[in-house]
Amino acid sequence: MSPAASRCRSPPANEALPAWSPDGRKIGYVTRRGGEPDRHSNFDIYLVEPRAGATERRLTTFDGADNDPDLESPISWSPDGRQIAFVQGGEDKWIYYAPHQLAIVDVATGRTRLPAPIDRWFTQPRWSPDGRSVFALVEQSRVINLSRIDVASGKVTPLTTGPRYDAGFAVSKQGRIVVLGGDDVTPYELAALENGGLRPLGLHNEWLARKKLVRFDDIRFRSADGTTIDGFVVKPPDYVPGRRYPTILRIHGGPVYQFSHEFMADWQAYAARGFVVVAANPRGSSGRGFEFAKAIYADWGNKDVQDVLAAVDHVVAAGIADPDRLGVGGRSYGGILTNYVIASDARFKAAVSGAGASNWAALYGHDMYSREYELELGTPWTRREVWDRVSYPFLHAERIRTPTLFYCAEQDFNVPCNGFGADVQALRSLGVPSQLVVYPGENHARCRATAASAADPARLEREVPAGGPASPQASPCGVRAGVPQ
Repeated sequence: MSPAASRCRSPPANEALPAWSPDGRKIGYVTRRGGEPDRHSNFDIYLVEPRAGATERRLTTFDGADNDPDLESPISWSPDGRQIAFVQGGEDKWIYYAPHQLAIVDVATGRTRLPAPIDRWFTQPRWSPDGRSVFALVEQSRVINLSRIDVASGKVTPLTTGPRYDAGFAVSKQGRIVVLGGDDVTPYELAALENGGLRPLGLHNEWLARKKLVRFDDIRFRSADGTTIDGFVVKPPDYVPGRRYPTILRIHGGPVYQFSHEFMADWQAYAARGFVVVAANPRGSSGRGFEFAKAIYADWGNKDVQDVLAAVDHVVAAGIADPDRLGVGGRSYGGILTNYVIASDARFKAAVSGAGASNWAALYGHDMYSREYELELGTPWTRREVWDRVSYPFLHAERIRTPTLFYCAEQDFNVPCNGFGADVQALRSLGVPSQLVVYPGENHARCRATAASAADPARLEREVPAGGPASPQASPCGVRAGVPQ
């Protein structure tokens, strides 16, 4: 056999996530065809025989995302090769707001069904060895758990429980399961699922036993219009009830993402320095279904601002936060929402806004989201009023009084640095202290730990003093690298 690789076909578009059938006679993969592929999300699953010149067969026909490769969830063949499990999104217009559901397609007929349409995100589906169930990661409010879905009844049974965040898993041919996950005080580690519990397979995080870490307290409160919002409050290790503490409002990215019971190195660092961290999952977040997520559709900086400010009001009313020592920060959509917050409320003494933007018409065509913007906002030349409304932190920069550190990554094509140039210059024109930090050679994930990685807590500590020595018990650098929010 020649060592040279053969191409099964000449593709007109990118193809991703190939998976061999159990008998080795077919390869399933994901691609999008028709029109200009980069201008829609109509991904479908195709099949092809593993031989040069083979004719492909389109298996799924849903007018939306069948197994969007961005989720990094490969398709999974049933043990008998008759079915494929995958994740299916919503209509194209809903982009990332619609939770991706577990779907199963019959290989012979192409008929697709959703065995458990529970309006929550499913990722990484894998068949059980007996073919009777599918394992998947299932998100609920503030947690992600490995679950088993019975394909006949649709019953979803969590296999891991409690406040944790499962990030991955593997299933052997004998049915043994290994889970990659963690919680408030435990970075990701491998554990075997045995007898209804988890048995750690190593001592990856043994060094943390020497550190003084804190668990998160769940909070639930009402926003200005009465909507119930979930979140967390993280207190210093030596927290004294009745004493008010300098407090940081931490805002997540996405926007369709959520803060969970996951190890957050920066939260631990802030708490060790004497800060309280309050974090909300405002409307627009995942974990609570489609209606909750799409509440901010084409309406950024409105309901979500109300919700995160309500989190601050909650901890102030509880006697935890010092209303005169408040800071705010986030990155990606967290940076975007930070800009909305400081343009709506002047109570914060300092802000750190990372990988975000405020002037959306100026960013159009420079980042990777032109298609998504047009689906959600319309085009800037036909719906200018919408684009202006969501750009109010720049167009009404005179509302901002909060000293702000902006930062971005030099090679970020997700949210490029030019998204912040106007913000910095606007604040300087208004006499509001501002600074821009650019991470050289970095992309949106900002994976490499650098000296500047500590700038976020240091800046907030300088502007919102904790009133005590800075002696962090956990390093903010490099523990949770690569998570883009």
